[in-house]
Order: sequence, then C-alpha cells, then structure tokens
Amino acid sequence: MNLELSPDATRLAVSVLDPATNARDIWIHDLARDNLRTRFTFDPSDDITAIWSPDGSRLIFNSARKGRLDVYQKAATGAGAEDVIFADNTNNKYPSSWSPDGKFVLYYNGAANSPTGNDLWILPLFEDRPSTSSGRPEPGEGRKPTPLLKVPFNQIRGRFSPDGRWIAYTSTESGRVEVYVMPFAGAPAGEARSTDNSGNKWQVSSLGGSVPRWRRDGRELFYVSADNTLMAATVNGQGSALEVAAVRPLFEIHPRLTFYLGFGVGSNYDVSPDGQRFLVNAVTGEATAPITLIVNWTAALKR
Repeated sequence: MNLELSPDATRLAVSVLDPATNARDIWIHDLARDNLRTRFTFDPSDDITAIWSPDGSRLIFNSARKGRLDVYQKAATGAGAEDVIFADNTNNKYPSSWSPDGKFVLYYNGAANSPTGNDLWILPLFEDRPSTSSGRPEPGEGRKPTPLLKVPFNQIRGRFSPDGRWIAYTSTESGRVEVYVMPFAGAPAGEARSTDNSGNKWQVSSLGGSVPRWRRDGRELFYVSADNTLMAATVNGQGSALEVAAVRPLFEIHPRLTFYLGFGVGSNYDVSPDGQRFLVNAVTGEATAPITLIVNWTAALKR
C-alpha cells in the first residue's frame, strides 16, 4: 500500500506487509529495470508512508520505532544511516508531500490526542537557530512544525502543487470527504489558518473525493470519487485565486483497502508526471483452482 512514484516516475516506493511479523517495511521498485525490487527499511517496527525529495535523491518516511509514528529520512539508494527528522510524544505523523523547493514537508497528524481531529502541519527542513554549544545547527534543532490547518474536521493527504503555491487536501468539513485546495505562501506564522474565510480555499470535488494528486504542469488535479471513479479536474492556479474548470471521470478503479492496524488510510494510486498513466493498487479478485469432475468413478474401483 501507499504508492509513491519518484519525480521522474522511474521508481516506486511502496509499503509492504510481512505476514510473518505483521509489520510493514518500505520497498523500492525500479520500474526502469524490469521492476527490480529492493528493500529500503529493515527495522522490525512498522514503516508506513514514504515521500520523495524533489530531486529523487532522498526519502522521508514515518516509522513506529518509538511506539508512535515519527518522521525519518534516508538516501534513496538505501546507503547510509537514517536521520530522525521530527519526533515527539504526541500523535502519529503521516508525511504526505515535499515542497518543490525542498524547504518544507507537509504532514497530517493522528487524531488520538487532538480535539480537532486530523490536522495539516508544516515541518521546515532548514535549521532556524544555532546550537548554543557549538554555534552551528545540530541535526533536528530548530525544526519546529507549525499547524497549517487546524479546525474541528479531519484534514489529511495534503499535496503541494508543482509550483509550491497551492496545497490540495481532503477534509470532512461538509459532512463527507471532499477535495479542497488552499494557497501556500511559506511557513505560516502564529495561529493556524481558519477555513471560515471562503476565500482561503476552493472545493474541487462535489460528490465526494479523496487522494488528490497533481499533474506535473499543475493544470490538472486528480482524485478518487466516492464511487471509486478516478476523476480529473482542470485547474488554473496562475492567478491569486484558483480556477476550477471541467471535472470529468476517467475510469473506475477497484482500490485495495488500505486501512490496517489502526495506522490510518493510505494512498492507493499515483500518476505519471504527464498525467497519462496511472498506477493503481487494485483488487483483482482471488484466483480459483480449476475443478475436475469425475463421473462414474465407482466403475474404476477394483472389485
């Protein structure tokens, strides 16, 4: 589950369950080399979601190594140590998008300890204060997340637009899950944004929608409707307001159920940069062994 294509669409990061341990690890499929599969994480704890850096050189992922899902980073080659990007004693954290300039990671938190449910947070990857001991920033120091959207609804699966000016996400504020887009102008300061101002967001889906994904040029936004139809919305984000034009159905999918072991839902599809090819984690049905029927079998018995 949790499919994530690399920026050049030549590699696929995916979370794979090991039935023997009942835990997941991140694996990478090299799509340019006959789908060669390489294991990326080896810790016995659950490693669930992974996102690529804009240049495809690194992966940020979450892992339950301390009993909750914290955020880690590692080179996409698998070489070298894993760095802790952000860890605390609060809710689970699900990284969902890396900003095009490489400065921020968008994640949503688990709802266990939050009165507002799932919220969107921005985690800066640059250090904003020096170490008092050495005068140089220490790993992880100064990386303090800021709430981006913290309201009494569930907001999940935020995705930066290719130009970094917009964030697509899903919210339950209408009473069901729908896809929205809000502007992003860098790390927010002070209090979290409020959705009370209708000018701060634009609703894209109208009959239910989830798992938004941008086309590389930012002119199309894909999502899955409530009836499991893959949809494409034509959008224009060049001005100060997002324009949503035609929304059309593409094809029906049969997504695999991605909820598992209380760690939330995952992403069951991804799209190529040009928006022409889709990779779907689909249910294909169970294979049935052929049945052989033998008639008059008693005649073959030795008397």
